[in-house]
Amino acid sequence: MSEFWLISAPGDKTNLQAWERMNTVTSKSNLSSNSKFHIPDLKVGTLDALVGLSDELGKLDSFAESVIKKIAQYIGEVMEDSKDKVQENLLANGVDLISYLTRFEWDMAKYPIKQPLKNISEALAKQVTQIEADLKTRSAAYNNIKGNLQSLEKKTMGNLLTRTLADIVHKEDFVLNSEYLITLLVVVPKSSYLQWQKTYESLSDMVVPRSTKMIAEDAEGGLFTVTLFRKVMDDFKAKARENRFMVREFYYDEKELKCEKEELMKLASDKKQQYGPLLRWLKVNFSEAFVAWIHVKALRVFVESVLRYGLPVNFQAMLLQPNRKSVKRLRDVLNVVFKHLDEVAAASIMEPGMDIPGLQLSNQEYYPYVYFKIDLSLLDCTIFNMTSSTPIHKQHFVSIDQLTSKAICGYNSMLRPN
Repeated sequence: MSEFWLISAPGDKTNLQAWERMNTVTSKSNLSSNSKFHIPDLKVGTLDALVGLSDELGKLDSFAESVIKKIAQYIGEVMEDSKDKVQENLLANGVDLISYLTRFEWDMAKYPIKQPLKNISEALAKQVTQIEADLKTRSAAYNNIKGNLQSLEKKTMGNLLTRTLADIVHKEDFVLNSEYLITLLVVVPKSSYLQWQKTYESLSDMVVPRSTKMIAEDAEGGLFTVTLFRKVMDDFKAKARENRFMVREFYYDEKELKCEKEELMKLASDKKQQYGPLLRWLKVNFSEAFVAWIHVKALRVFVESVLRYGLPVNFQAMLLQPNRKSVKRLRDVLNVVFKHLDEVAAASIMEPGMDIPGLQLSNQEYYPYVYFKIDLSLLDCTIFNMTSSTPIHKQHFVSIDQLTSKAICGYNSMLRPN
């Protein structure tokens, strides 16, 4: 299962109690695979700053997730001939996504923990925004080449009535530079080959005898040449249509045909040359964006835990990978284990219809413990338009009013006299 739950609960002096209680009950029943999620000692700052940062991080979380999904989807588009290998190219710091997530370590070099939380958040936002901007530019350039190439390639497909003839006809098939004569190309159904041979010379006056030759054939018919005098060309076309022989509007121009072939070859070459560097860029920046996203998750857990549980900072962050068949059971067990953290909220979860005065949860999920979902199904979502505005997915996190209330309680508890 590619869904993970990132949760936190207050711990004792060594943060073992919360972890051991949760791990024991969930592992015993095989409800989930669990690991500790290590978050360093970050600078807390003021209550107002934490409350404001909570909202900003929620938006940044959604934005970062949308960017990594865009990159993952685009890698699939670029690797059009080997889409079965896309997943193995989605790595973070050189390892698969699950390994990176379950062994997460804060990048001290990129995001120094001695700076304010807002500075770290702004650095993450700047990094992800730049990646998205570069993605738009690079994808637009590659898509332009790919689109033009596909347009030309489509002309080489289809039947003889519609496809380009640049790769079929040759100079020797035509009478050229004649003031009086012209060579036409006629598409004849397979069932009418014999009729064509018997009648083409008599479809109009001034048709050159024995001038027809089949130069190409597909499943539906053949492409024949016929030479005649220019002044009877319109009459010949009309009589040909009456007999279900279709004259192609084509006049041999060696320069034009050469340009068409060269353009096709150039676009194919340009696409091939850009493929490798583009794919490398996508892989590197997918990793960068994914790493940034998980750091945003870590920041959110830290901020929400401080607001929820108060100071001094003492909580244990935990990563759970639910068993696909035990999601509901796991949620129920967690609510029982941690219901002491918020009896009222726990009761509302156990009894969904229960109305709690003053607790406006609307459609948001709220649990006695801090909770965020991480979904690694990055290739199963809707494909994003590279030029569209960034879609924002609503994340489930507690409202600002609730956070403020809990944060004030947590901070006030420090000020109470013993």
